[in-house]
Amino acid sequence: MPSNWGLYIWAINAGHAIEASLGYFINPLLSVLLGVLVLKERLRHIQWVAVMFAAAGVLWLAIDAGAPPWIALGLAFTFGAYGLLRKLVAVDPVAGLGVESVYLFVPALLLAVWGEQGHGGEFLNGWSLRTDLLLIFGGVITALPLIGFAYGVRRIPLSLVGSLQYIGPSLQLLLGVWFFQEPFDQGRAIGFAAIWVGLLLFVGDSVLRSRQPVVLR
Repeated sequence: MPSNWGLYIWAINAGHAIEASLGYFINPLLSVLLGVLVLKERLRHIQWVAVMFAAAGVLWLAIDAGAPPWIALGLAFTFGAYGLLRKLVAVDPVAGLGVESVYLFVPALLLAVWGEQGHGGEFLNGWSLRTDLLLIFGGVITALPLIGFAYGVRRIPLSLVGSLQYIGPSLQLLLGVWFFQEPFDQGRAIGFAAIWVGLLLFVGDSVLRSRQPVVLR
């Protein structure tokens, strides 16, 4: 998980918000495949069509960029592996996240101390109050969705987890285009459109299935 966090934070600060969103578009697709290959979950025909649309969109984006999207692939792989482990390990979600945080505390503290020793860190000392508050509350904002993810991944099929996770990268994409003013040309639009078609098929199928009456035998 720290590798995913670190790569994501670096990507945003380095001006790669749109590619970071691509990583989290790929991640649900990877979660679907992990659910099928590792957990032996079964997909319906329409769900396979949705997966193929998403895969085609990702492939198109990679071809359009002219090089493998390493940032996106790194984010997808690390978070997909994390989701699979949380699905397999029978640990209370909050307790599990607490243990993960404890393991990360010491290296994070050492890194923070190193940064404050003349390596760019000026927390509560040189940065503005706004920046300090954003850093403090950023931790809380990060923890809440992780706790929700840890609870949800144990209670629904991993394939459905994959489809729902398209919401986050859609918001990241909008931030990248309109807030960070990153380029979003026709090639990228085509790739993302294919992914969104897959998302609509997958989520629409799940909604229709949930509304069907249960037949008792």
